[in-house]
Amino acid sequence: MADTRFNCRNSSAPVRSISPYDGILLVDKPSGPTSHDVVAAIRSRFHFNKVGHGGTLDPQATGLLVILLGKGTKLSNRFAGSDKNYEGTIKLGVSTDSQDAEGNIIREADCSHVTREQLEAEMKKLTGDIMQIPPMVSAVKINGVPLYKRARKGETVEREPKLIHIYEFKLTSFSLPQAEFFLRCSKGTYVRTLCSDIGDTLGCGAHLSQLRRTRCGDFILENALSMNAIMNMDMAGIAEKVIGLHQLSVSGCVIMDNQP
Repeated sequence: MADTRFNCRNSSAPVRSISPYDGILLVDKPSGPTSHDVVAAIRSRFHFNKVGHGGTLDPQATGLLVILLGKGTKLSNRFAGSDKNYEGTIKLGVSTDSQDAEGNIIREADCSHVTREQLEAEMKKLTGDIMQIPPMVSAVKINGVPLYKRARKGETVEREPKLIHIYEFKLTSFSLPQAEFFLRCSKGTYVRTLCSDIGDTLGCGAHLSQLRRTRCGDFILENALSMNAIMNMDMAGIAEKVIGLHQLSVSGCVIMDNQP
């Protein structure tokens, strides 16, 4: 049996036993489907045995989703652990139970007192290392049970805060009750929680109304394909769009099969 492992001798070492479909595919996820839905659609359309993704996007969110194919699924931790860029919209004055526009409204309040300067100041406070409590509507597991399943039952459980890093949180447009922003952050950041926390601090509540991921590690949205384009491709077409393992280095390493 082939011994598949990371080989760190030389990133230019030859890669053997790699098919044209081993690697990654950059997808511009539309709003609506889950990340798992996108994975399932690509697996079904092209009959791939192994398909995964390199970091979940919420159903409402759009933008760059890194799809892992074949031996590329071994790079899951690499992409899930990479920094991300987002463009989003926060809506002030309305809080929801999911912290985004998909949830039920739990509070409404006047936000007319909020100024651009106040919002920018709160965003600045959230830059750097911060501890963030994961939302109840999330896939985080406690005692083996995803939080969202408990949330559906109306339960609320104590969650451990997690260390995240916000490199940049910048206001790009301000027109109450909404404001647009740019965010560059570390893995595991819940953008909707940032918005909700800002609303709570400003005393009016808030939620994330729109989110679009524009970068994942070294990859950018401009190079991604729409789901419609992918679903209309044949096998030869999709092979041309796969970024193969020979193009992907992992800290100077490549994945290769050492044949006996």
